[in-house]
Amino acid sequence: MNFFRLVGDMSHLLAILILLLKMWKSRSVAGISGKSQILFALVFTTRYLDLFTSFISVYNTSMKVFFIASSYVTVYFIYQHFKATYDSNHDTFRVEFLVVPVGGLAVLVNHEFSLLEILWTFSIYLESVAILPQLFMVSKTGEAETITSHYLFALGSYRALYLLNWIYRYYFEGFFDLIAVVAGCVQTILYCDFFYLYITK
Repeated sequence: MNFFRLVGDMSHLLAILILLLKMWKSRSVAGISGKSQILFALVFTTRYLDLFTSFISVYNTSMKVFFIASSYVTVYFIYQHFKATYDSNHDTFRVEFLVVPVGGLAVLVNHEFSLLEILWTFSIYLESVAILPQLFMVSKTGEAETITSHYLFALGSYRALYLLNWIYRYYFEGFFDLIAVVAGCVQTILYCDFFYLYITK
């Protein structure tokens, strides 16, 4: 566990806590894309199936369980608990245009042609574009609540820090995962425009 990965994990954790706190305190999910949150739930579910097959550490297991559970709690808040405040009129991104190509790519380009490996690869590819419905929603409304902006900034920071983690691991551990690095770069690029607006405003 190096510094960049630890801070990246904490940034990811912070993003989710900001989002959950925002929804619970305001009793509203206004400005939050339910479609992005469904994609994130799918990402964590398909990525962390190894919870049933291997144990790395208490930290690793705890983080995986938290990310899976929090993603489903978020989806529940949006579509059930606070559904009266959900802005479905602006959350109109066609997620099938993400899920289907990503699924095909995961079958074609992976490290090993096995079910768990394909699902892991699918989760990596899908995470790189899962934020698009949220960014699309922000662009349609032309604004984002301050708390939503903080959530997006923390989420983008997590991915940028993971790029530094991969650089560190390449130079000090000789580890390099092309699939994760390329997907991470794509995801970070998607946040760049938002980062610029966040910092300038």
